[in-house]
Amino acid sequence: MQTTQQGTMTPPMASQTWATGKRWLVFTYGAVSYAAFFVVFLYLIGFVGNLVVPKSIDSGPASPFMPALLVNALLIVLFAVQHTVMARWGFKKHWIKIIPRPIERSTFVLVTSVLLAVIFWQWRTMPGVVWEVENAMGRSVLQGLFWAGWLILLVSTYLINHFELFGLEQVYRNLRGQEFTPPRFRTPFLYKFVRHPMMTGMIIAFWATPRMTVGHLVFAIGMTAYIIMGTWFEEKDLVHHFRDDYRKYQENVPNKFVSFRPKR
Repeated sequence: MQTTQQGTMTPPMASQTWATGKRWLVFTYGAVSYAAFFVVFLYLIGFVGNLVVPKSIDSGPASPFMPALLVNALLIVLFAVQHTVMARWGFKKHWIKIIPRPIERSTFVLVTSVLLAVIFWQWRTMPGVVWEVENAMGRSVLQGLFWAGWLILLVSTYLINHFELFGLEQVYRNLRGQEFTPPRFRTPFLYKFVRHPMMTGMIIAFWATPRMTVGHLVFAIGMTAYIIMGTWFEEKDLVHHFRDDYRKYQENVPNKFVSFRPKR
């Protein structure tokens, strides 16, 4: 190692050390963002299912109907706008001029986690019961569907690339000095039946409950509306990116969320 008379590193060595430090900082940011999302995702399961967590969708004192409806709707709209806008290519191409490209996805994941946490924190309880299943078998079936929805969601992320989806692969490749390669278009397993199995899992998890309160219904309707809108914008991006490959996929798998017929 070359040094000056004062014993400090030469500029090239200092520059290399600084670059390595930045890569580690980027990796740490990505890892923390992923960990935050993982915690929030687990809390979301408890929040929707009224399980374990201190604040769930039906816990706490009831709020006046109209103020509660307005606050809850605003929370869902805020989440939907962020999740839809930040995921679009038109936003990303400008966003990566402000932040480093390797942490673009991690930042998206972190902001999503923060907004979900705000929903948990500020959600207003609306306890009126829309339906309640008393039959033991019926309750078991709905609870089983609830868990099946989350399982479908999780499995679907691994079928494509779980770590790329949540930003870890980008920061890991950056740490190793490798260029990130955009994902190839693939349609494994569940993607041969529906085009958006992750969203299918979410819809099932949000609606499958033996006790549907007014607040839970507002959440399920709002999130389902966001999913329908969000996937419409997402598919425009996918057609732009994959062109004829995705158009053929849309023809072969015509259903976005529900189908019992595999791809031709």
